[in-house]
Amino acid sequence: MTDDRKAFFAETSALDMSEYVVFDYFFESTVEPTEAAAHLCQEQSTAQWCRVGVEEDLRPLHAARVIDLVVERRPDKPCLPFQIDRWDRLWDCRVKIAYPIRNIEASIPNLLTAACGEGAFFSPGIHAIKLHDILFPPGYLERFEGPKFGVEGLRAWTGVYDRPLFLGVIKPNIGLAPEPFRDLAYQSWLGGLDIAKDDELLFDTAWSPFEKRTRLLGEARRRAEQTTGKRCCYLANITDEVDRLLDLHDIAVRNGADMLMINAMCTGLSAARMVRKHTAVPLVAHFDMVAPFTKAPYYGIHSRVITKLQRLAGFDAIIFAGMGARMKTYRSAVLDDVKACLRSMSLRPDGTLDPSTDCPIRPALPVPGGSQWAGSLKPLFEDIGTTDFAIVPGRAVFGHPDGPKAGAMSLHQGWEAVTAGVSLDDYARDHQELAVAISHNAE
Repeated sequence: MTDDRKAFFAETSALDMSEYVVFDYFFESTVEPTEAAAHLCQEQSTAQWCRVGVEEDLRPLHAARVIDLVVERRPDKPCLPFQIDRWDRLWDCRVKIAYPIRNIEASIPNLLTAACGEGAFFSPGIHAIKLHDILFPPGYLERFEGPKFGVEGLRAWTGVYDRPLFLGVIKPNIGLAPEPFRDLAYQSWLGGLDIAKDDELLFDTAWSPFEKRTRLLGEARRRAEQTTGKRCCYLANITDEVDRLLDLHDIAVRNGADMLMINAMCTGLSAARMVRKHTAVPLVAHFDMVAPFTKAPYYGIHSRVITKLQRLAGFDAIIFAGMGARMKTYRSAVLDDVKACLRSMSLRPDGTLDPSTDCPIRPALPVPGGSQWAGSLKPLFEDIGTTDFAIVPGRAVFGHPDGPKAGAMSLHQGWEAVTAGVSLDDYARDHQELAVAISHNAE
């Protein structure tokens, strides 16, 4: 390795790691790994590190540096064969790169440009690359607001402390006119649904105008609270062009929506951070446009990274792809997203994650989604290991044969079975709503 390349390598003991974030990548290369890793650091930081004819070197202050490089295997064929013409020399590698905070400051767009921009994904000799994680020093995290409420705040907001939260997606997914939409939500609240929500495809539309929909739902929500004596929440989707977000926020909150949802990646994390600074109600992220970034195993971004960034941007609850056939997501990936919501994101001085360190960013409530019902509660609880999560069924509540009230009741009965330590079928013998839900889910 040439001296020029050595400038892009360092031991963590020689760096003040409070001044760096750490990018953790997989990459496959057609050139020798140390050369490929040096190219990666060079391209995403200093590139040409001096001007022609000027005695200077920007690398001491601004260079990204390899702090760990492991060659995982020498594959027989490339993981993305369409990217290269020949593969007689291949290396699969994991690399951790310390990236200077001074290059990006406390800006999510700048952070993503460094981690996932041209420099990283078009680096010489690297034809496949995936960002697996980002780790942050505590001082850097303190420069972000993070969730305004987080898990504890959401529990205080909803009044639910001893079980998972029950969200319900009002169906059909494209929405209805405000009056029937309101009626469905009202019935679900009478059955004990904590949060009735717009689906991600329901916007400010001609057939369901946002102002009227939020006003009718707000009135119904308050009426349901008077009837049940419990907090009822309406989660309104304000996804739109950035220059409409704050206006839609103000309309929704004024009309009685007490939680707001944004399709985070479609709208933009910086836009979401802007809303977080403006709002006094909880924010929920939906996972539209996450799959195209994350599903390819050897290219793109791991879902845990997007979950962390949504938490950093200020979402109090984060919906992501859950387990099961419909979501096509491995259990391990779902649990990675759960950990990204709940655990510390803080960096140790040696460049590794310190899950025991107090994190300046509040935990966000994890919401693994995808065709859930009362029977989803026990396996999720056992996998996650805490009640600090939410489920977000649609058909199980709003497609229940006996109506949304019965659908919401079936969720409570499913949780009662879990806490009583009895099977769902046994508990359903004395609970009609759950019995119908079991039959309906088997169809």
